[in-house]
Amino acid sequence: MKSFDPCYFREQFPLLSTIDKAASEISSLVYFDNAATTQKPLTVINSQQDFYQQINANVHRASHQLSAKATLQFEQSRQLAQNFINAASIKEIIWTKGATESINIVCQSLARDVLSKGDEIVICASEHHANIVPWQQVAKQTGANIQVLPLTDSGYIDISQLDKVITQNTKFVACAHISNVLGRINPVEQVIEKAKSVGALTLIDGAQAVAHINVDVQQLGCDFYVFSAHKMYGPTGIGLLYGKQCLLEKMSPYQSGGEMIKTVSFNKPTTFNSLPFKFEAGTPNIAGVIGFGASIAFLKPLLTNQDKKYQLFEAKLKHYCFLQLRDIEQVEFLVSGEPDIGVIAFTIKGHHNHDIATALDTYGIAVRSGHHCAMPLMETLKLDGCLRVSLAPYNTIAEIDFFINTLKGILSGETLDDNNTVNAVDLKDIHLEGNSSKPTELAKIITLFSSTKGWDSRHREIMLLGKTLPRLEKTDRDEHSLIAGCESKAWLKSSMDKQGNYSFVADSDAKVIRGLLVIVLAAFNHKPAKEIAEFDVSAYFKQLGLLQHLSPSRGNGLLAIVDKIKELTSPSE
Repeated sequence: MKSFDPCYFREQFPLLSTIDKAASEISSLVYFDNAATTQKPLTVINSQQDFYQQINANVHRASHQLSAKATLQFEQSRQLAQNFINAASIKEIIWTKGATESINIVCQSLARDVLSKGDEIVICASEHHANIVPWQQVAKQTGANIQVLPLTDSGYIDISQLDKVITQNTKFVACAHISNVLGRINPVEQVIEKAKSVGALTLIDGAQAVAHINVDVQQLGCDFYVFSAHKMYGPTGIGLLYGKQCLLEKMSPYQSGGEMIKTVSFNKPTTFNSLPFKFEAGTPNIAGVIGFGASIAFLKPLLTNQDKKYQLFEAKLKHYCFLQLRDIEQVEFLVSGEPDIGVIAFTIKGHHNHDIATALDTYGIAVRSGHHCAMPLMETLKLDGCLRVSLAPYNTIAEIDFFINTLKGILSGETLDDNNTVNAVDLKDIHLEGNSSKPTELAKIITLFSSTKGWDSRHREIMLLGKTLPRLEKTDRDEHSLIAGCESKAWLKSSMDKQGNYSFVADSDAKVIRGLLVIVLAAFNHKPAKEIAEFDVSAYFKQLGLLQHLSPSRGNGLLAIVDKIKELTSPSE
């Protein structure tokens, strides 16, 4: 694809099955979570399938024909990657599992060896956890200190603070080219220049950049640049570490094993392979590398084409979506101004971000909610989380209109309205046929959900159930009652009567979690410890048809609530 055409571009992605060449209708899926991972074009999917069907063999060491073909395609992808970011040598392209592993390699193969007590590592306040935690670990190992570059009100690195933060004590500076939450293109050139002036090494996290802008690492002048294939239409589980050859030569291997070895002996010291293989231990993700190459071949012409139609269409989508969101009174953006790429983060006044995201999901609209692996940024902004819409050029104006109209409908409807309890579920009104005894709360929940078909209906019932949950006093919402592992903040307290039966009260900021708490408490309230321990919660959730519809994190949060109950009721040792 040498020139960008929106309709033709969209047609390349099989998952977006309903194609609207007139851009006047939407498909059954509106996918606005592209900052997390992009969809894959047919050329990438076919490249991996073709490898397994026609070539499948290990690379580099075998002498047979299949291995030669596999090695040729594998190394052609490396050459494509070198050209993609304009690295000076193919030896500077190291295959990794992704941007996260790439950062860890730099931390453990270089930073750990050169840092000492009192040295400083500078990172930005808006970094992804993947560009924070590895540096925290190496700081702990070496006695180095972490310094943080602050942000402006618009969400950019505050270059006026560079001289104060990057000093003669600074040995490494690591920052994102583009923030995965704020969508800002950071002034990394100025950061790199300042780092060089004090002799510090630089690592740029390009995970959010490479699908949107043309990257030239030689022009940037950074020492390391990292990114992952899956955010640029490529496969998951494969990424790239670019490093200047002079630095990579000095670094010790990150892992040991096959391929990164030159000679092994019981009588002589083991010697390591030359670059880039020194950092590629074991059988590589060959199909992933070939798929990565296919994604580069697919994307590079669009990023470098002089007509800039790809970037212009992205900008059109971003600008339109931003303006439509800005017109909604309850929407509050995290920072001032329109983002530089189609990554738009916001909160909804009076509503929890998880409630909005879950409600949108019932209409087939995929957005992301939570802290977006940027907890320090959320802490800086005094937020528990936010919503994020992230766009790609296979999205359409029609999809944005559907999203905006749906969001407006949710905000004006009864489902998320705390003040409207007319339609709230009253479990007292549910009667079980053929059962003359007083039905339990558990039986009523099962009856309610057995007659509810489809996730949209189940979601509505969960939201309505949340309105029936009594709220905890703020004084009871403390670290002792906090449920660890729950996606949204949730709290649980227990008490036991004279007969040994337990009762529970719980609360959450998110309405959807409050509804799930009603469902969980119905199974455990007013029961002794033995019954609580023996209750088959997996069968219960399966009967209600819940877990298959919940996101993995929310499903884990549901199980975390159960774990908290069992922890509170288990006999003390």
